[in-house]
Amino acid sequence: MLKKWVNIAIVSALVSSGAAAQSTEPSRYDRALAAGYKAQFICSGLWNGNKSLAAIKADELTGIYDRIADIVPTLVEEIDESERQVRVRFAEDAPPRIAIWNRKSGCTSMPIGFGGIKIGAPIKERVFQDNRPWPMGDQNAAANEHPAFKSVANRAFAPKAFGGKTSAVLIIKNGKILTEQYQKGLNLHTAQRTWSVAKSMAGTLIGHSVQQKMVDVHAPVMIPEWERFGEPRVAMTINDLMRMSSGLVSDTAGNRTDALYMGGALVTERATGWPLLFKPGTRFRYANNDTLLAIHAARAEHLDRKDKLGNYMPEKHDFDPFSFFQKLGMTRTYAETDWDDNYILSSQVWTTARDLGRMGILYLNNGMWNGERLLPENWRDFVSTASGPQPEGRALGYGATFWLMNKSESIPKDTFAAIGNRGQYLVIIPSLDLAVVRRGYDTREDRFDLEAFVDAIVEANRS
Repeated sequence: MLKKWVNIAIVSALVSSGAAAQSTEPSRYDRALAAGYKAQFICSGLWNGNKSLAAIKADELTGIYDRIADIVPTLVEEIDESERQVRVRFAEDAPPRIAIWNRKSGCTSMPIGFGGIKIGAPIKERVFQDNRPWPMGDQNAAANEHPAFKSVANRAFAPKAFGGKTSAVLIIKNGKILTEQYQKGLNLHTAQRTWSVAKSMAGTLIGHSVQQKMVDVHAPVMIPEWERFGEPRVAMTINDLMRMSSGLVSDTAGNRTDALYMGGALVTERATGWPLLFKPGTRFRYANNDTLLAIHAARAEHLDRKDKLGNYMPEKHDFDPFSFFQKLGMTRTYAETDWDDNYILSSQVWTTARDLGRMGILYLNNGMWNGERLLPENWRDFVSTASGPQPEGRALGYGATFWLMNKSESIPKDTFAAIGNRGQYLVIIPSLDLAVVRRGYDTREDRFDLEAFVDAIVEANRS
């Protein structure tokens, strides 16, 4: 969809030649990253998130990476409503950083040096299902308020109760919303970036592919860039990648992906280049690249297997997050891609509290939705079982793309959670038929106490 644009307007000379360029390159690159970050978040916030520019600047563009935090406020954005593009200039002798919106996957950050293009075609809006009954739509979604749950939700917004800066709380029991609250200015249709909650969404999409018999998570991984004689990395599996045990080199905690998240680089350029350091399946190392590779491999298996299926049906067998989320009524969920259409499902998904709640219901129903099995019958157990190496010195265990809250004395042992930066949480407790969504704009200095919050909800469930 997007890769052909780059061939139209890449600018060849971005920096001056010689020693002067070498001495100024780090500062210039950081400015380019900051401009890309600002363009991406304004674009996604406006047209995925349904937020005002003022709210985006107050929430999305504060509490960010130290590397760019002081640069972002100094850069001026240009918003093109007709073309759904955001441009942010970082240097007078280079094109601005550009993010472009589309109705299917949201905003795409174009690479440094991309000179811009007019789309030329009218922007089509998504088809929402708000008038359908909950959970496919929003009708009669919150008909039964639970006083004890409401009290806990109120505390989440109170200063210093659980810490952090809460933007949304949603508590679902037996498939019904029993309390729902939002930060002032936000509502049920406000989407936020999921950050690493996207990893659990990636695991869910892989589960759907397993149910379609298009992916085998225990087979040697299929990465097109690794298809050569003697390649040692093909020994790993998608299961290893989902459990953060690929054994690949990870340069920092979380395996920082600045060039991808802020620089407009490609998943296929960045995630596939790390060498093998440990035997797959033997070491836990939380890494964005493991999730990126898991999705990349799953899509490659889809392409390989559909060629072998005589009865292949695109609507059933394609790896298509958009169609899957639509099937769940998650119509305001945007799984964003790089400009070569690779999904950035380690972090870059925008969704609402209710849409996350819908995913929670899917797991509470053990993979069933409207009478159709969307996940394998054993998938909930698979993602919530610590069958791989575990993080050391952490209060949480790890399953397959989900964190495990099985070490707390007061929280049910079957509790598992999708967890993302800045306080994004989807907590699932099958034994209580309970799903909890908490969204936030937390900072490293002021974090939300998830365990205390869930403990309070479990206590409220008894009343």
